[in-house]
Amino acid sequence: MDTLALIDRYLSELRIEGGVSRNTLEGYRNDLGKFHVFLAARRLRDLARVSPGAVSEFVGQLSRGKLSPASISRCVSALRGFYRFLCKEKFVRDNPTTDVTTPRPWLRLPKTLSMDDIDRLLRVAAGKKPEDLRDAAMLELLYATGLRVSELVGLDQARLNLEVGYVLVIGKGNKQRVVPMGDPARRKLERYLDEARPLLLRGRTSPNVFVTRRGGKLTRQGFWKLLRARARQARITKPISPHMLRHSFATHLLDHGADLRSVQAMLGHADISTTQIYTHVERARLKQLHRDFFPRKARRLRRREP
Repeated sequence: MDTLALIDRYLSELRIEGGVSRNTLEGYRNDLGKFHVFLAARRLRDLARVSPGAVSEFVGQLSRGKLSPASISRCVSALRGFYRFLCKEKFVRDNPTTDVTTPRPWLRLPKTLSMDDIDRLLRVAAGKKPEDLRDAAMLELLYATGLRVSELVGLDQARLNLEVGYVLVIGKGNKQRVVPMGDPARRKLERYLDEARPLLLRGRTSPNVFVTRRGGKLTRQGFWKLLRARARQARITKPISPHMLRHSFATHLLDHGADLRSVQAMLGHADISTTQIYTHVERARLKQLHRDFFPRKARRLRRREP
């Protein structure tokens, strides 16, 4: 069986047995495709003959290609999983990825919006058109729950509980979590569902909460487009993405005293170390406050004045 066929078989197993999301599978396919091209250029057709040195050379090529350390780590992670599968299925005997090292990922602080930016963004979709009510509900719900954009656009009506005020989310790896939404999001959702969604559907049916004027499911790309348009209306000049609202949700919760474990549960992070990145944002904010307001610094500055 050739390499591409084995990659397809591995990804099928991940999809069926592992419950891996479509976006993650596409990322793995792209990463393993890079490895296939690398092997083809060296006329290595037998995966059992790939050595640890060849894998290290592949990682070096990725580094020279100016991929970020995080992207390289993801690529190597996909390759390790692929070789574990090959060993389990007896296609190869040895795993050449076991001792391969990857560059240490940069610590990138999440980009967030200020409370003022959030307020302006949530107020901007205040019209009475069906799309205005839909956009207002989506923006409010995204900020109130910290959902991923794929979770937002894929939300089914059956997973909304407006009476109690929570969303049942199916996240990465088909894991379920319950996330409260708060009263502002609940009110905007109720208005959208009562007044706007029937006008968008025009007698058609759909399990999706958020739909287009054609009655179809709003896509991730469609939401990106409407978010950018609403941000321009709100006079937000910095580049904006759906994930910035997720980052803002987490950061603002921690700013106002939420504990890390609760934020982890609401975000759907399997590992709390993923959530701990937001503590760096809080520490950076505290250091800035210290620089701005610590009284001994103010006295030192006054002494320097002539």
